[in-house]
Amino acid sequence: MKIAVIGAGAMGGTTVEGLVKGQYFKNEDITVADPNQDTLKRFAKMGVKTTSENHRAAKDADIVCVVVKPWLVETVLRGIKSVLNPQKQLLIVVAAGVSSDSIKKWLNLNCPPLFLVIPNIAIAQMESMTFIAPINASESQTQTIVNIYNEMGDTLITDEQHLAAGTTLASCGLAYALRYIRAASEGGVEIGFKANDAKKIVMQTLKGAVELLAATGLHPEAAIDLVTTPEGVSIKGLNEMEAAGFTSAVIRGLRAGLK
Repeated sequence: MKIAVIGAGAMGGTTVEGLVKGQYFKNEDITVADPNQDTLKRFAKMGVKTTSENHRAAKDADIVCVVVKPWLVETVLRGIKSVLNPQKQLLIVVAAGVSSDSIKKWLNLNCPPLFLVIPNIAIAQMESMTFIAPINASESQTQTIVNIYNEMGDTLITDEQHLAAGTTLASCGLAYALRYIRAASEGGVEIGFKANDAKKIVMQTLKGAVELLAATGLHPEAAIDLVTTPEGVSIKGLNEMEAAGFTSAVIRGLRAGLK
């Protein structure tokens, strides 16, 4: 099976990195299309095929993955429309806010089974949370796409109307988590640790929290109860954060990402 990734910017580039690390595709069966020659040289060193011509990449692929800025999707799709084969190919579009109706209009009758996909940049580390909305796709076709992205993290099949919520919770959410790491690291410096040590402590603590929830299935609040004691320092710290609007700020940030 061959895959073409059209667009090797931040999201497209990290997707290619994940594909290269995975086992689903051989490197020589991955083609990257991008106008930037330096970008192509970087990926060529990984053993993947490269081209600056989108239609050339799309023509021979079993799966065509368009990963460009939303305002470029129409131009890219119209440019490869003549080489798409709805009977033999699957089409993935990774672009927030671009609807399936628009894609179908741009491709007219030449739209293969379509998947609107929202991963995040942790895909390069095989740790993406990816949302997949199948459009006019069979169960087996959907499973193929799920298998590809499951190798690079975790997936959730959803409907198109929930992709925006998935974007703010997992894609924007990555930035929110990183901001917490930054804030906690700065706090660590203030209470006596060197900057790199503080970051290391915060990162391992978050990793431990995630692994704890994954292993036990506990609700976060139930896990919090395990480390809070009457008049203890944990509950005092939590209450100070809540007094400053911690939970409210997180929810407001998530809601803002939907606008």
